[in-house]
Amino acid sequence: MDTDTGAGTGQVAREALDRHAPDNPEELALAADFPVPDRATWAAAVDAVLRRSDRLDDAAEPGAGVDALTWTTLDGVRVAPLFTADDVAELPALDTARRAAGWDVRQRHAHTNQARAREAILADLANGATSIWLAVGPVGTAVADLPAVLDGVFLDLAPVVLDAAASDPDTELLGAEAFLRLAEARGVDPAALRGTLGLDPIGRRARTGSGPDPESVVPLALRVARDLPQVRAIVVDALPVHVAGGSDAQELAYALAAGVGYLRVLVAAGLDVATAARVLEFRLAATAEQFPTIAKLRAARLLWARVLGAGGAVEAPPQVLHAVAAPTMYTRRDPYTNLLRGTVAGFAAGVGGADAVTVPPFDAALGSPTAFSRRVARNTQSLLLREAHLARVADPAGGSWFVESLTDALARAAWAVFQELEAAGGAIAALDSGLVAEQVARVRAARQHEVAVRRRPLTGVSEFADLHDEPPARTGPTLLDELGVGGAGGLPVYRPAAAYEDYRDRSDALLADTGARPRVFLATLGPLAVHAARAGYARNLLHAGGIETVDAGPTSDDAEVVAAFTAAETPVAVLCSSDAVYVERAEAVVAARRAAGARHVLLAGTTLAAGLDGHLAAGGDALAAYAAVYALVDDRAVGAVQ
Repeated sequence: MDTDTGAGTGQVAREALDRHAPDNPEELALAADFPVPDRATWAAAVDAVLRRSDRLDDAAEPGAGVDALTWTTLDGVRVAPLFTADDVAELPALDTARRAAGWDVRQRHAHTNQARAREAILADLANGATSIWLAVGPVGTAVADLPAVLDGVFLDLAPVVLDAAASDPDTELLGAEAFLRLAEARGVDPAALRGTLGLDPIGRRARTGSGPDPESVVPLALRVARDLPQVRAIVVDALPVHVAGGSDAQELAYALAAGVGYLRVLVAAGLDVATAARVLEFRLAATAEQFPTIAKLRAARLLWARVLGAGGAVEAPPQVLHAVAAPTMYTRRDPYTNLLRGTVAGFAAGVGGADAVTVPPFDAALGSPTAFSRRVARNTQSLLLREAHLARVADPAGGSWFVESLTDALARAAWAVFQELEAAGGAIAALDSGLVAEQVARVRAARQHEVAVRRRPLTGVSEFADLHDEPPARTGPTLLDELGVGGAGGLPVYRPAAAYEDYRDRSDALLADTGARPRVFLATLGPLAVHAARAGYARNLLHAGGIETVDAGPTSDDAEVVAAFTAAETPVAVLCSSDAVYVERAEAVVAARRAAGARHVLLAGTTLAAGLDGHLAAGGDALAAYAAVYALVDDRAVGAVQ
């Protein structure tokens, strides 16, 4: 029984049914006594629920509730609340066969000290990691130190993936050549050597705006194709597009365009398409949005198979995918929540069929990780593999109408963007002309808006922030620094949490300089039951910007509120109560606050009242609200949004 493929479980189930099957097969119709549901019945039930919760007008057309629950991704893909077999296109089978041990647990290392690097690498390999993603250059291992750092690493057992992205092009080539010389000096059988040389001149252009021609990789790629069957020469790294704020379809399209660019130069150098494809490895981001990540990785395989088929590669090798938990989703504030983000991203990468998965340590946005954080990152994947058994079923998401539909829609959207890049002359031309940057900028702006209005929440940062959070101290470069992204002329870096974290840093600086954080008074009108919900909303929003709140508590008249406001010693007040109380008292309370010295008066909710400076409400710009408060209490400029 082959439990590693999931086939054995199904066989046992079928045998059990056969043993207990009645003579009359109709007796197995277990749902025969229940009405057969249809889409119209389900839609009517949705309408009824939304009407009861006042989310749907009584005069709305039948089925309007389904439309109200349908949303559109940044790629224009509509995601409905229900999918059936009628919504799914017939997709070709995905080649997601896995080794019995599961996917490759790939740990990243970037140490300038060779002794520390070697110690950390050996610790990882002895405790769950199965390959090493090694930074080479100024933020990692010097080329000359490779023999010492890899001392004790069996190069025919543990693949080493080189990454000189944060270095110069010469270091990238020199590192690759040094690695091959090291394997030869150790007497490693060329047929058994495993690893990736990490060559990626197109990716260097995306990161920095310049780089060598793709032809620079040809000599090493030809050598790998000829002599090293388990080594890959080139990495098609799409992380720069994701890091810049690009969408899933844009990331896939760039990966396709870059991959095709490499195929062209390798075929021109004499390789056939299948052999050229064999020396490529693809790198994509995995995020805490599990279903889009699963669909993206599945779509990547479909798209690459289509490219190879168009190139005449009938029996081309399957695409090799390295999924990395997106470094831009890691936060500096409340960094322990990154454990959850990394776990979900690792889960989605595994379910999506990644061949290798990297889950960075939770403190990757703060600086160099510790032995403890590396251990937790390793164990995250070990749990997914060995306790959750995610790798025992090939393509676990296959057959899900939602995932299959999302895979198909995302693949179509990515193919359309890929055609735009090809029409512009390919990946390099699209990068050099600014087309990729323009495409990504549009999506980044949409992301920035969603983060500002908290439609895209960041737990521990824009939502449920701990005002007194003290992140663990770390030194050294962050993961984004190590990846060499955001260079002058290249695609920028966009961290969604950065705008909120800048205000938190500014608040900490004010506390250190003056002994107090920015403060806002919550004018809580009426008893607790009346004002608690709005006060809680305002408190949560303001704390995310590093702004302290004090409130009046339950109040019965304006005099109590005025006295509490005076004691709070702040020029900013937020009215918090029910809509009924606002109608009755808001204008008088605003006037009283003004008379007591308030320079900025807001209202939690959407009720209009004379004298207000604005509102704190769902859909409002939280970052703009912070800017107004800080303008009254601090004249230092907030850091630029990354």
